[in-house]
Amino acid sequence: MANTKTQELLEVFEKMTVLELKEFLDAFEEHFEVTAAAPMAVAMAADGGGAAEEAVEEQTEFDVVLTGSGDKKIQVIKEVRSLTSLGLKEAKAVVDELPSTVLEAVSQEEANAAKEKIEAVGGSVEIK
Repeated sequence: MANTKTQELLEVFEKMTVLELKEFLDAFEEHFEVTAAAPMAVAMAADGGGAAEEAVEEQTEFDVVLTGSGDKKIQVIKEVRSLTSLGLKEAKAVVDELPSTVLEAVSQEEANAAKEKIEAVGGSVEIK
């Protein structure tokens, strides 16, 4: 069973957003000069070999894909328009023809922010 200090830390982490956890992990790795990716790369090398090279390269560009519009389709269309430079007709087409890519090759922060905005108005989003 986890000790009291570990349990307290887990409770703090549980309350953090994914973005806050990522920022914490980056700061932890920098401060202690370690990386969480190394054990994963070693394990993958033992399994498949070729896949380890791909695992070492961290994904830096993400696509935001709309997978559902929910009950508030008009609000989702407005949000798609605010995130892109699309006109009303084009944004409506994106929302009507699911799944649709809303943003391509954006940073993780931009992708997460877009996901939060779309989900806040009732849409469903995947980040790839």
